[in-house]
Amino acid sequence: MPHAAVNGTKLFYRVDGATNRAAPWLVLSNSLGSNVSMWAPQIAAFSKHFRVLRYDTRGHGRSDVPHGPYTIGQLTDDVIGLLDHLGIERAHFAGLSMGGLTGVGLGARHASRIDRLVLCNTAAKLGSPEVWEPRAACARNEGMTVVAHAVLPRWFTAEFIARNPLVFAQVRDVFVHTDSEGYASNCAALNTADLRVEARSITAPTLVIASTHDLAATPAQGRELAESVPGARYVELDSAHISNIEQADRFTKTVVDFLLESR
Repeated sequence: MPHAAVNGTKLFYRVDGATNRAAPWLVLSNSLGSNVSMWAPQIAAFSKHFRVLRYDTRGHGRSDVPHGPYTIGQLTDDVIGLLDHLGIERAHFAGLSMGGLTGVGLGARHASRIDRLVLCNTAAKLGSPEVWEPRAACARNEGMTVVAHAVLPRWFTAEFIARNPLVFAQVRDVFVHTDSEGYASNCAALNTADLRVEARSITAPTLVIASTHDLAATPAQGRELAESVPGARYVELDSAHISNIEQADRFTKTVVDFLLESR
């Protein structure tokens, strides 16, 4: 299994579409409580056009769980370190929720490394101490199964869960097996990150995807983010928080069409 030693932490990563050496790179960044598997609905389509790099954010999946709390600076630096490890000078970047906030930081702080930016179901200021501090405490003290019971019904609409019980079960399985300390340490990164001023400095062409039924990163927050990034485009999907799974086909086409405009 490929790991990269980055900023004192081993990050697990996967590359798809690597046979097309002339294709641009596309980095995918997971949400809190997930891992590289969340992007499975997109990989076949994305890898036709891009060399796709997925990684497990520190504290998640098969990446290390270094001592926390973490910061958004660490999460963005991890991406840059992974690009350096693989000899990637520039890449497109798409992230959802926590991954989207990481994308805001990358676009603002590492503009020379980012071609196009896709920020999904996120905001430049995501949540508040009233959300993240109890969530982190619950993960540490009561365990991820209790957190999952509170959080996962907000990830998808009730109709989607009823129609796709196996998909929901797979997502839940990843969530409950996320390291509780890694989860809590990433809650701390989200709690302290406020990139609303920095978002205005993003120069990469940017697509913001929000969801009509998202309670974690609302459409109003998505529109606010799009309005703050110069020239950003806004698209709203009929889904809840994990739009790339609930509206997989439309999500995939929207992202591919946007990224191919740069070719």
